[in-house]
Amino acid sequence: MDQGANSSPQSAVARRVAFFGGSFDPPHLGHLGVARAAQAALGLDIVLFAPVGAQPLKPRGASADFEDRLAMTRLAIAGEPGFDLSLADAPKSSGAPNYTLETLLTLRAELPPESAFFCLMGADAFAAFSHWHRAAEIPFVASLIVASRPGQRLDDLMAALPKGLAVDSLPQSDQPAGEIELRRCILRNPAGAQALLYLLPGLEIEISASEIREQMLIREQTRASAGVPPPERTLLPIPVSEYIRAHNLYR
Repeated sequence: MDQGANSSPQSAVARRVAFFGGSFDPPHLGHLGVARAAQAALGLDIVLFAPVGAQPLKPRGASADFEDRLAMTRLAIAGEPGFDLSLADAPKSSGAPNYTLETLLTLRAELPPESAFFCLMGADAFAAFSHWHRAAEIPFVASLIVASRPGQRLDDLMAALPKGLAVDSLPQSDQPAGEIELRRCILRNPAGAQALLYLLPGLEIEISASEIREQMLIREQTRASAGVPPPERTLLPIPVSEYIRAHNLYR
């Protein structure tokens, strides 16, 4: 069920909701892997995939237009329990940039007060977090979930926090073998407010959309030999790969 820009996630009952914004240019298996890991580790009821209209830190915009990215994201998450498409970050009629804080505040206001609200992102997005619009306020609207890369140090991640935020690692409970590892930290701002930050360390997910686009372009330019699977067949959900070919994207 697609969520409109001003609609509440599915129902008015209290639930655990994560906002997962990004260009999704294109949505790939790495995005799905991060969302599944967060869903399992934190018992999320809904992960809202929200393609962004105009990302402030990417003034050149996305390679594919918004409608194509929306369609590909819909195909990528089709049939995935608890994954929904959200229009909360759709292009604004004014042409103004989409700011994550404003989107989260709108969604938060539509949820019951007792709901748990999260903002999910990968380590690559978190690396630029301090440059986001009013970034220091975001963790106190929606608890951050950051999917880190294998071997990434906590100190390195925390260097991406905006000035004024302090972080402490909380005692970590033992986790049964086979479960998604989850680490908890606490953030504090100068006013004394506290917010939890969740880390999913060591996920073996190294796919990036820019690498996929680059590989597709290189393959097109070099006319790779027959029998070698193109990157979109191994890194993308099959329906997304078919959509890209049908609409001649990233060529």
